[in-house]
Amino acid sequence: MKIALTSVVVIALVAALYFTFGQSKPTVFVAKPDSATLRKTTGGTVLGYTGATGTRIWQGIRYARAPKGTLRWRAPLPPKAPRKGGIVETLGPAAACPQLPSLLSSQATDDAVTVGDEDCLFLNIYAPPEAESAPVMFWLHGGGNSAGKGSSYSGENLAHKHGVVVVTINYRLGLFGWFSHPSLSTGNPADDSGNYGTLDVVRGLQWVRENIAAFGGDPANVTVFGESAGGSNTLAMLASPLAKGLFHRAIVQSGGFATQPLESARNPVAQGGHRYSSAEIVKQLLVADGTVSAAEAAEQFAEDMSRTELRQYLYGKKPDDFYALFNGSALGMVDLPSNFGDGYVLPDMPTEEIFSDAANYNQMPVILGTHRDEPSLFMFLDTRHIDFFLGVLPRFKDEQGYLQAVKYGALSWKLRGVDSIARAMTASGNSEVFAYRFDWDEEPSRLGFDLSKALGAAHGLEIPFVFDDFENTHVALIYPDDDAQFALADSISAYWTQFAATGDPGQGQQGSQVPWLAWGTDGKRSIILDSPADQGVYMDDSEVTLAGIKAMLASDEAFVDETLRCHIYVRNFRGENFVQAEYDNLSSGVCRELDPSQISFF
Repeated sequence: MKIALTSVVVIALVAALYFTFGQSKPTVFVAKPDSATLRKTTGGTVLGYTGATGTRIWQGIRYARAPKGTLRWRAPLPPKAPRKGGIVETLGPAAACPQLPSLLSSQATDDAVTVGDEDCLFLNIYAPPEAESAPVMFWLHGGGNSAGKGSSYSGENLAHKHGVVVVTINYRLGLFGWFSHPSLSTGNPADDSGNYGTLDVVRGLQWVRENIAAFGGDPANVTVFGESAGGSNTLAMLASPLAKGLFHRAIVQSGGFATQPLESARNPVAQGGHRYSSAEIVKQLLVADGTVSAAEAAEQFAEDMSRTELRQYLYGKKPDDFYALFNGSALGMVDLPSNFGDGYVLPDMPTEEIFSDAANYNQMPVILGTHRDEPSLFMFLDTRHIDFFLGVLPRFKDEQGYLQAVKYGALSWKLRGVDSIARAMTASGNSEVFAYRFDWDEEPSRLGFDLSKALGAAHGLEIPFVFDDFENTHVALIYPDDDAQFALADSISAYWTQFAATGDPGQGQQGSQVPWLAWGTDGKRSIILDSPADQGVYMDDSEVTLAGIKAMLASDEAFVDETLRCHIYVRNFRGENFVQAEYDNLSSGVCRELDPSQISFF
C-alpha cells in the first residue's frame, strides 16, 4: 500500500501504528548491573538491573540455542551454560528475529534487506523486588507472525503496580518460524512439523517452568497472553499437546486461530499451495539469484535437484535473500503461511472441532476479546480509503463507506476470535471462559481530522491499558492522557492480573471493578471495556453469529454504493463461508456482476 510519509503525517502514522508491535520510546534511564539481581538458571548465571520503579529487570536471557546453521528449521534446543560458569549480564534487549524494516522497527543499515538476526531466541523478565511465588504473565507479541519483538513491551509497571512477574519473548518469524519443505525432513516429527515459531513458544514455556522460581515467579501459575498474532499463538498453545501442563490460563487479545494444511505450505500454487509455499519460494529464489531465467524453468530445475542439493541450497541462503522476494506493508508484515496442522505440534482439524472437545485442547480458564473497530488501524494506513490533502492532511475518501467496512470487519473478527471459540469451549465443558469487547475511542482530532472516527477502538489500542503504561510509548497524538483514560487502564490491568492470579477476572485485583461474568452466566456474554467518560464498563448479552452478520449485511439500508456491500461480503466471508448464490443475490443482483476473486482484502 502507498503511505504518505511527509511532515506531521509521519508522526501521526507512527503513533497509530505503534500499537501493533508496542514500540518503546527512548528513555534516559541507564541500566547498571545490580548484584541483587544475580540469578542461577539452567543456562548459566545472569545479572540484571533494577529499574526506576525498583522492579528487577533482566533483558536478553537466552532460552534456546541460536537457530542458525544446521539448527535453522529445527525444533529449538535448550541453551548451553557458558564455559567456566561465567556470569552473563542481561542489561539490554537482544536482537529481533529477522524481519523486514518498518515504520516501527529498526531501519535496515547499508544495503541490508532485513533487520534482526537469526540468533534471536531470548526473553526478558520483569519482577517485583520481593517476589515469591508470584503469578507469571508470559507475553507473546503481535506482528502477523512476520514482524515484532518481545523487548518492545515493558512489563515494569505490571510488576511494580500489580505484583506479577512478566516474561516477554522473541520467537522465530516468517520463513524461519514457519516453513515446510520435503528436502528438510529428518524423521523427527517436531523438526518436520514446520512450526518452528510455535515450538519456540513451547521452549520458552519450558524455560519458565525450569527457571522462573529463581526470579520470584510461580511455575505452577503461568498465564500466556498475547495480542493479534500473539493472540493466535496463545490459541496455538491451547491447541498444542506439547504445551500441556506448561501454563494454566490464557488471554487472547484480538486473536483467532486456524491451522493450515501442510500441503498448502509445501505445494505450488497450481496444486493448491499458498502463494508463498516452500515450492513457490524455491522457484522465486532460483530466478532471483540467476540460476534460471524464468519461473517455468525454475519449477523444472527444482524438480531435477536432489533432496541433498535442495537442502544445501536453502541452508545456503541468508535472511536477506528470502526477504528480498517480498514487498512488506508499512507494518513490515508479509502474508506467509503459518500454524500448520502437522498432527504433532498442532492438530489437523477445524478450529471449532479442536475447542469443542476437551480431549482436543488444553482446557483452562480463558479470556477472549476483540475491539469494536478492529480493521480501522489497517484501513487508516491505506490510501484506497484515506486521501492526504496536499500530501499532509488526512481525509476520508468515503466516510460512510469506511465506517460500514470497519463495522462488518470488526463483527467478523469478533465471530472468529471470540464468539465462535467461546461457544465451542463452553460446549466442551469449560465454564471459565470470559469474553470482552474493547470500545475506547476517545482520541482527539489532529490536523482537523477526527481520529475517534478514523481509528476509534482500533486494533492494538488496548495494549497500553493492559500494561498500565502510557509513558513508555509515543502516544501524544493518539491519547488525551486524561483521568478517564487512566481509570480504564486501572480497570483493565486489574482484571488481567486478577485473572492471572486466580483464573477469574472477577472484580479486579482490588475487588472494586464491575463483576466480569463467565460466558453465558445470567444470559450475559461479554464485558464492554470503555472509560467512565463514555459508556463505562458493563456486561452485555449480545452474541455474534455468521447467519446474523450475513442477515444484517443483506438488510442494511445505509449503503449508498451497492458495490460496497459486495466487497464487504467477499472480504468477510472468504473460504467455506462464501456462498455463491447468496453473493449473487445481494443488492438485487449487483454483486453478480463483480468477480469476487478481484476484490482485495481491505
